[in-house]
Amino acid sequence: RNDLYPEYKAHRPDPPEELIPQFPLVRDATRAFNVAAVDQDGYEADDLIATYARQAAAAGSRVTIVSSDKDLMQLVDDRITMFDAVKNREIGRAEVIERFGVGPEKVVEVQALAGDSTDNVPGVAGIGVKTAAELIKIYGDVETLLARAHEIKQPKRRQALIDEADAARLSRKLVELCCDVPVLVPLADLAVKPRDNEQLLKFLRAQAFKSLIARIESRVEAGARPKTPLAATATASMSDAAAVPAVAADRSNYELVQDVTRLKAWVQAAKAQGYVAVDTETTALDSMRAELVGVSLALEPGRACYIPLGHKPPAGLALDGAQALQQIPLAEALAILEPLLEDAAVLKIGQNIKYDMQILAQHGIAVGPVDDTMVLSFVLDGSLHGHGMDELALLHLGHTTIKYSDVTGTGKAQVTFDFVPLDKARDYSAEDADVTLKLHKLLKRRLVAESMVTVYETLERPLIPILERMERHGITVDARELKRLSGDFGTRMAGLETEIHKLVGQTFNLGSPKQLGEVLFDKMGLAGGRKTKTGAWGTDADVLDDLAAQGHVLPAKILEWRQLAKLKSTYADALIEQINPQTGRVHTSYSMAAASTGRLASTDPNLQNIPVRTEEGRKIRHAFIATKGHTLISADYSQIELRLLAHVADIETLKEAFRQGADIHALTASQVFGIPLDKLDAATRRSAKAINFGIIYGISPFGLARQLGIGQGDAKRYIEAYFERYPGIRDYMDRTKKIAREQGFVTTPFGRKCHMPGIADKNPARRNFAERAAINAPLQGGAADIIKRAMVRIPDALVAAKLAARMLLQVHDELIFEVPDAEVEATGALVKAIMEAAATLTVPLVVDVGSGTHWDEAH
Repeated sequence: RNDLYPEYKAHRPDPPEELIPQFPLVRDATRAFNVAAVDQDGYEADDLIATYARQAAAAGSRVTIVSSDKDLMQLVDDRITMFDAVKNREIGRAEVIERFGVGPEKVVEVQALAGDSTDNVPGVAGIGVKTAAELIKIYGDVETLLARAHEIKQPKRRQALIDEADAARLSRKLVELCCDVPVLVPLADLAVKPRDNEQLLKFLRAQAFKSLIARIESRVEAGARPKTPLAATATASMSDAAAVPAVAADRSNYELVQDVTRLKAWVQAAKAQGYVAVDTETTALDSMRAELVGVSLALEPGRACYIPLGHKPPAGLALDGAQALQQIPLAEALAILEPLLEDAAVLKIGQNIKYDMQILAQHGIAVGPVDDTMVLSFVLDGSLHGHGMDELALLHLGHTTIKYSDVTGTGKAQVTFDFVPLDKARDYSAEDADVTLKLHKLLKRRLVAESMVTVYETLERPLIPILERMERHGITVDARELKRLSGDFGTRMAGLETEIHKLVGQTFNLGSPKQLGEVLFDKMGLAGGRKTKTGAWGTDADVLDDLAAQGHVLPAKILEWRQLAKLKSTYADALIEQINPQTGRVHTSYSMAAASTGRLASTDPNLQNIPVRTEEGRKIRHAFIATKGHTLISADYSQIELRLLAHVADIETLKEAFRQGADIHALTASQVFGIPLDKLDAATRRSAKAINFGIIYGISPFGLARQLGIGQGDAKRYIEAYFERYPGIRDYMDRTKKIAREQGFVTTPFGRKCHMPGIADKNPARRNFAERAAINAPLQGGAADIIKRAMVRIPDALVAAKLAARMLLQVHDELIFEVPDAEVEATGALVKAIMEAAATLTVPLVVDVGSGTHWDEAH
């Protein structure tokens, strides 16, 4: 190509001088890992890929080219596909047509006309990909088009094709890949080979890769050196972090970008570097209602900028000329930023970047690929500390950040960010991006050393764009049904209030714990009351449950009133307020750094805590509906934590029961209570179910007795009988507590570390709580990992199957989809298959799938 056109790729900068000596090291590293590699003079890598791909396809193989390079799209056919590893998606014929407007066989023709600025391929002036595709659809190929160029109606386009015909022909030769390179290495020699650890260690030692050496040696050498318990290392890292000296803030290199030239310079620098920290400033925390005010970028520690886009003058004050609030127009700035933010070759780094992705998505920008410092911190340190940027900056950098209230004010004087003066906005926002970049450099490198790459790269990072889309889609809520429920709950509450006042013989405020306590224990003299530290009677749910269990009518009525009051205020009334007026849907937000087990948490509104065990609670789910022409699908893992218990504790009896599809609660009842299966009644099965699930959470005899309404002695015997029948569970519990004490954490079957900070607490209550949490964490965390594995795989599978379903909600072990009516059966089958194949355990995973017009009907 250089012989044909000396300017081919001529504008590309020379490689850095310090990189050139490392090229031989790259080859040495490849050989050390026993990875097949080929280079051949006179050809480009794409030509070698094209040749081997065609050879393999001709031999009957299916070929996947791991790349998103547009030049390779000309190779796609029935046997050759591509895979974009950054976006985690397959590129087939449909994706090529989406990119070029033509099939793979015509890509060369389109590129010849459109040219390629990246490779300095000239093309024809004034013709882009879209126009080129239209022309090729009409004329078939470049030569035919050039021969009939006089037919083109547009004068400028016609003349350009006539004048630049030779450039078009040359461009076609430049972009067409050579598929018959006389390769020196036969295809068969590229087969995957096992790693030669001795050869690999020799290379690693020569290059002083200490962490990698330790990892390899720990896997291949018998009697590997004992590891330092994490409890000690975690304590050391926390104390070291706490001892980080305060760092004086240097904001001298923070720039306020107010013109297109400087913005383009920042964008170009970010593209050349390959990564950039990004942050947005908005008018609200609700990403679906917030307005974009500005964007900040950071390229290296201490070098950051703020691009104001939506700032306004202070209320009541006139602008001092155009200079006071000089800003690039929003649309123009975003048009410049969009190619950077969507560039697959540039990593965008953010702190809770899901929010920034949603803000920019409102403007048609699909940000990716991304890294998230909040998620990185959570994967590494879990519940050891919080993962907000201010806390992480102080912990890891010794840096006290500018607080939001420092620039917006507080109380009645507080303003939204669009009214913050530009100089203050620059320092605040640029610092956010700067600190995020610094944290990324510290945290990302810990993944390998602490064996957390898999958790981050296969579970958490790919989930970020998926959750972003789920939150943005939201779910339709029927406001009329909620208003009807609210009215019904209110009427019934009024009726209960009248009943309660009659029972007591006086009126009082049912919502006042103080007045209720006085009625129950002073006026009525009920036994079992206890006073709080303030001297008032305790009237929490536990107290009322105990009184109701003793047969007292009043506490039962109070509990019923409280349940209705919560359903009315927390759900029926609150959800109406949270319906987005533009979409008519409710948009929850999923926190990825909340539960130590890795479970997602739903907030604003919390859709994971809607009561489902009572008929009244389930009525709330009636209001979550499918849009016209669609159906809701619910896919729910069946008894997943019990299945994980059987797997991790290696209980053969339970494993076999799950393999046979037996009723696990009935089996437990029969084996623990010694009752034949055909003699079991519903009450005994319920008791066994309470034990099964209670064991997962480390239930005590007191807790089980209370749950079943039996004596503590009976409850203790039930638990002892359970452990006697399943001794492996006791072993698992003892083993897990021991590991937690030694390491400071336990792990899920998929490698997630669940930290237990209170496992060595001197307070018995706190220590016992941590021990119960340690027992449950591998199970609850394992379940969270499994559903995340499924969530990561489902969107691409739906696209590949050409199904239009949207994943809307994740509620613990359940996924909710909105599906076109005609695709319900196909979607349900696909989702069930993916969820059940999300992990390989020694017991089968089972998913129950239902559908309906509303959530409760689907579940």
